[in-house]
Amino acid sequence: MIRKLTNYIQHVALWIDDIPMLSMDFTARVLEDKARQMQVPWLVRRYLRFAVTTAVDTPKAFIPYLPGTFAKCEPGSGTVIQAKVTSLYNSAVQLDRKVSLNGQQVDNIPYKYLVIATGTKLTPPSSLPGSGKLEGVDYLRKHAQQVVKSSAIVLIGGGAVGVQTATDIKELYPEKSVTLVHSRQNVMNKFNQELHDIIKERFNDLGINLKLGSRVKVPAEGYPTDGSNFNVELEDGSSIPADFAIICTGQIPQSSLLQSLSPESIDKNGFIRTLKTLQISNAKYPNIFAIGDVADTGAHKAARPGAKQAELVAKNIQHLQNQEPLEDYDATDPPAIHLTLGITKNVVFGNPQPGSTNPMIKHRDDGSLDMNIDAVWTRRGGGPNSML
Repeated sequence: MIRKLTNYIQHVALWIDDIPMLSMDFTARVLEDKARQMQVPWLVRRYLRFAVTTAVDTPKAFIPYLPGTFAKCEPGSGTVIQAKVTSLYNSAVQLDRKVSLNGQQVDNIPYKYLVIATGTKLTPPSSLPGSGKLEGVDYLRKHAQQVVKSSAIVLIGGGAVGVQTATDIKELYPEKSVTLVHSRQNVMNKFNQELHDIIKERFNDLGINLKLGSRVKVPAEGYPTDGSNFNVELEDGSSIPADFAIICTGQIPQSSLLQSLSPESIDKNGFIRTLKTLQISNAKYPNIFAIGDVADTGAHKAARPGAKQAELVAKNIQHLQNQEPLEDYDATDPPAIHLTLGITKNVVFGNPQPGSTNPMIKHRDDGSLDMNIDAVWTRRGGGPNSML
């Protein structure tokens, strides 16, 4: 049983299908709490591009769950269910609505194994408000129109979202004033200094203003979105004039579902504590796992570690079935990222390996405006013109 679809879930499904005992006796069920007509915005870095330009086919930002999620699995071995889990028990989940399952209408689904992959909640446009595809498309288009109409844009937060959005906007609209504000002295501060230097050089080339070392005083009511002029106030007493502000900070772990069953498995920051086997830390529930951004695994929060975790969980489910020792997750891989720096330029960057001082750096100039979204549709099994 899988609580919510993320980029990692396909890996769980595929690995379970490769396990003969499990593929015969178990069905993987994916629960998604937002009814996006079986669609998911494919990767934050891709659909952020769709939030800053109207020159793309916006509906293609939403990739269908099916057939891609179980495309390479044995037919009938997986199910996608659209519902919100309201309660979690040690052997079942309670849904907020009745759904059709095996020819019956049910609102309670039993499980033998549970994988929590709920991720973190981001600030729009990194996450989308609403609960349907049409609402999502409408939001992205309106956000892009606001970007087009604005002349002085401030981005708050120097992580990947802020850096990629800033470079996209400035390359698409060089006449606009674009400023990125970050509270630390380096952008992408969890990475080696050289990534900051690469980004800073790119900002200089594009003409992006960079304000480091000061926090923004975000008003409780948020910033105006009507095109009027305002000031973005900083804690150091300075201010930046703007007519549009985009908040690119904040990742709130979505772990509240576990609170009633095992509150001790949630740390003070809201992340789920896990054992090295990726089971939750409470030994009472050896059949419950947590992976991805919501889990405190010690790994960098990114797609590649999440996929690696998903593969391990599938193996460990097999080990539990066979009453075998479980495998431990190796979280020592240095953080790495594929970062866009505008429409065509991008960089693949990895922190130094243990024993080395040199990061892995691959500069590329092969990007496209829609980030080659048709190829993603093809890989997901539906084709670029299906379910639009």
